[in-house]
Amino acid sequence: MERSSRRKFLSLACKWGILSLGAAPVLSSFISGCKTLDTLAKSGPSFQVGDVVVDTKAIAKETQVVTKSFEDITPQQEYYIGRTVGAMILQKYPPYNNPTADGYVNVMGQMLAQASDCPETYGGYHFLIQDSDEINAFAAPGGLIFLTRGMLRCCPQEDAVAAVLAHEIGHVQYKHGLRAIKQSRVTSALTALAIKGAKKYGDEDLAKLTETFEGSISDITKTLIVNGYSRSFENQADLAAISILQRTGYDPNGLVMMLNQMKTQLKPGRQDFAATHPTPDSRLAEIQKYVGKYSAVKSPQARQDRFKTSLGKI
Repeated sequence: MERSSRRKFLSLACKWGILSLGAAPVLSSFISGCKTLDTLAKSGPSFQVGDVVVDTKAIAKETQVVTKSFEDITPQQEYYIGRTVGAMILQKYPPYNNPTADGYVNVMGQMLAQASDCPETYGGYHFLIQDSDEINAFAAPGGLIFLTRGMLRCCPQEDAVAAVLAHEIGHVQYKHGLRAIKQSRVTSALTALAIKGAKKYGDEDLAKLTETFEGSISDITKTLIVNGYSRSFENQADLAAISILQRTGYDPNGLVMMLNQMKTQLKPGRQDFAATHPTPDSRLAEIQKYVGKYSAVKSPQARQDRFKTSLGKI
């Protein structure tokens, strides 16, 4: 990451509360699950990272698991990774300044999250509308969920909005974001710690560890914004959404409604939902195996009234 880009990223991250001024714990929390630190603790009470003295015994007391893969990343580590990914997403898609709409989406999102198989995360779920006409939605690790104004325009009823949110909650539930981190990233961090042992870390060593962390964030953001998830991951998230919608009294056909509406609005060649997701038709074919033939969603009048009041001007 270039120096000017790093400054811009940190400034934006702090502004939106994604990253605290204590930036060092973000890196340390990512690698502190390493059991290698137990070995370091035996060789001395502390070691040095640049100008910072690290109490190895204190760290070893808190670390029980060797971080070998995404499955071993702790909820706290996932939270810090997700916050940093969220800051990167905000660089591309700024927040939409509409407290009424954001409040509506957050209340609905929190209710849906409670009905998922992952009702709690370390930092809790947070939902944000982004000021973009592109059709897109993102779920950062740990429960930060973003959706654009363009995506909301594909939702003619509240059940469709609920379907989008439930789908993104499904990605969090299955930790799809963490699965994007290359195994080599984690291995690189562990190897660096093991080789140096309790020796003093110089600027070059710290730079390599920082690069590893930044690479992990890049893996996730590139997957979310550029490459997209695999079809199997999208199918998993769709099935999670169907389950969540059924548990909360929403019609799963809201997901079908949203995808049918999306088909009419997607524009070929744009770097949005069309570039990062399977086609709506392929998803519809899978979804309808579980929800059956599409039938029009019948929302209670009160539900539609609050939908129009909150999102009518999106």
